[in-house]
Amino acid sequence: MIPLPLARVAEITSGALNGAADPAAVVRGPVVIDSRAAGPGSLFVAIKGERADGHDFARQAHDAGAVAVLATRPVEAPAVIVADPLAALASLATAVLSELPGTTVVGVTGSAGKTTTKDLLAGLAARLGPTVAPVGSYNNEIGHPLTVLKADETTGFLVLELSARSVGHIAYLARIAPPRIGVVLNVGTAHLGVFGGKEAIAQAKGELVEALPADGVAVLNADDPLVRAMAGRTSARVTYFGRSPEAHVQAEDETLDATGRASFTLRTPSGTAPVRLRLYGAHTVENALAAAAAAHELGLPAAAIAEELSAAEPRSRWRMEVSERPDGVTVINDAYNANPDSMRAAFGSLAVMGEGRRRFAVIAALRELGEESAALNEDLGRLAAGAGLEAVVVVGEDAEPVLRGAPGAIHVPDAAAAARELSDRLAPGDVVLVKGPRAAGLERVAEAILGGDAR
Repeated sequence: MIPLPLARVAEITSGALNGAADPAAVVRGPVVIDSRAAGPGSLFVAIKGERADGHDFARQAHDAGAVAVLATRPVEAPAVIVADPLAALASLATAVLSELPGTTVVGVTGSAGKTTTKDLLAGLAARLGPTVAPVGSYNNEIGHPLTVLKADETTGFLVLELSARSVGHIAYLARIAPPRIGVVLNVGTAHLGVFGGKEAIAQAKGELVEALPADGVAVLNADDPLVRAMAGRTSARVTYFGRSPEAHVQAEDETLDATGRASFTLRTPSGTAPVRLRLYGAHTVENALAAAAAAHELGLPAAAIAEELSAAEPRSRWRMEVSERPDGVTVINDAYNANPDSMRAAFGSLAVMGEGRRRFAVIAALRELGEESAALNEDLGRLAAGAGLEAVVVVGEDAEPVLRGAPGAIHVPDAAAAARELSDRLAPGDVVLVKGPRAAGLERVAEAILGGDAR
């Protein structure tokens, strides 16, 4: 973060300094929402959540070195009192970014693959200059401005992930940090119940390209008709990625090895180069192409793009995270989140990685699917039942539709019970896929199996 005196922080956020705050005291960062992360020069943002109120930890943050607290009421520490801490956080991020004209902002959105693409693109951009990107899926109205506030005068590239809970949300995030390059991956069925249909999802995702300037670039998936149609919603130049022959950045001669990792020839307007991904699953090719297309627009040549993509390791937890026990049991931990599209991709990867081996899956009913929830979850059950698995374990509540689709599945109440169920079934060489919505907490199943503590 660029250094800012508290008086300037108050001006930006339309806040008022309390009596203990020194207007000349300088915030040098980081800006944090967890008092345990506060340190010398930091600014602590007190947010009231469902389980805790950040105002109650203001003293701890100040004792740890925080210069002040961004708060809605007086606290036991120097503070800038604001009406809405999230709005103040957004204003602060926008103001800081406006002081960094040399920083190029790249935004990534889509129904699936945002985090993987963002991670790949951050690695590619870092080859050109200092790059800031969010950790994991810091992609909402809190994580987005916090990531922006990590940028300073040395930052060449700011690679941001934008999520949407409703129409207008991505537009709001884009106003905080106006992108010059916008990448749209796909329009799928994630959060279908929240939006009401794929057309509404497309409307929300397309807000990213609408936010681009005329001299910006929209990087669109040529293989997704709803994404391709977004070209008509922007004044920016449009470039396409995908497997389609019309795409400017393509994958040719794709193959998958026995572990489910893809190799292909990357074709860009600046040349071709071979890529051998270390990421798992055929679906990661789409993510790699999207990152490559954006990196090409940043000026990186094809050979350097291919080299970086081939070296990239997974950066974010619980996304096709493949681990092996000493006895040869392989666990595919893809438990960060799930929707119908990502479920199909995960089962496809399991089929390749588990060929000739006994395969198991631990899943949970998908959420936020609206009126189509029962039908889509029954489809999930059929997908699992038809995958040739030794056993399917379905975890948690609302599992009836899944079980209708997979009548032979084992239903258990929670992650601990799922781990116990598998402990007596697994043998050396088996493969287990763990995949479900974030709220199901299925990462605990993967951790228990790998730790050998399934009981």
